[in-house]
Amino acid sequence: MRRVLITGVTGFAGSHLVDYLLERGDCEIFGIQRWRSRTENIEHFRDRIAILECDLRDASSTRDTLEQVRPDYVFHLAAQSFVPTSWTAPSESLTTNVIGQVNLFEAVRRLELKCRIQLACSSEEYGMVRPDEIPIRETNPLRPLSPYAVSKVAQDLLGYQYWMSWKLDCVRTRGFNHEGPRRGPVFVASDFAKQIADIEKGRKPPVLSVGNLEATRDFTDVRDMVRAYWLSLEKGEPGEVYNISSGRGWTIREVLDLLLSMTRTRIEVRQDPARLRPSDVPILVGDSSRFRQVTGWEPTIPFEQTLRDMLEHWRAR
Repeated sequence: MRRVLITGVTGFAGSHLVDYLLERGDCEIFGIQRWRSRTENIEHFRDRIAILECDLRDASSTRDTLEQVRPDYVFHLAAQSFVPTSWTAPSESLTTNVIGQVNLFEAVRRLELKCRIQLACSSEEYGMVRPDEIPIRETNPLRPLSPYAVSKVAQDLLGYQYWMSWKLDCVRTRGFNHEGPRRGPVFVASDFAKQIADIEKGRKPPVLSVGNLEATRDFTDVRDMVRAYWLSLEKGEPGEVYNISSGRGWTIREVLDLLLSMTRTRIEVRQDPARLRPSDVPILVGDSSRFRQVTGWEPTIPFEQTLRDMLEHWRAR
């Protein structure tokens, strides 16, 4: 039984990772949460894993937790992950994401723990991608366009630096967009799905507010993504970086059209200037062939099913 520690266990990907590990049945699972964390995502398995209170921004709290758990695998998913918030609260985003990871690394290093760490980095690191650079490979230049993306670049490169300097065994994964049930309503596809569900229930007028519909993103189902996270520690090389992506691009307009095709309610679409970002990444489509060759991973859940499951989640709420 591997001892597995998940940071950000109460979040979207963290809760789905626990679901996957419980299905495997070969792990003792520990999750950390802050005292103010929302817990609706973990209520269905709370009594089957150990939940510990820890704030990664506090070095003592982090070290005490690592000393108590002494994990074999660490999945580092905790982050301030909403891009627009990083513009309004850049210091918060950088402190949470960068200092939190340094505290985690230092705890592992000073306790001399022999564990593998998966770093959930992001395709947002690539930022301004040129047309001739699609699909994006791991060797592409990093041109981040938001404070969030800068924080993920820092996390990514710290992973490389700690491996080179201290042989801290970490694998960096640059996940492209992943969606599914439990996705926070501030993220674009989930926001559309929630608005549709609210309109169907008469909770809001039949007007769906949107931002930029022209951006193109590469979407993977979160249940396929967390399986990839596991494989990254099972088969990935320490210190290396891997894209995790489907390899297909969808414009946000296509995502909206797919969701609207799943309702019988007549809905007007209206652009809201407040939803437009100071700078937006125009296109992110990844080449994950390197990861697939190393691990044998393939996405299995069609994007249309991902969106349908997301919409049904909001309808049930």
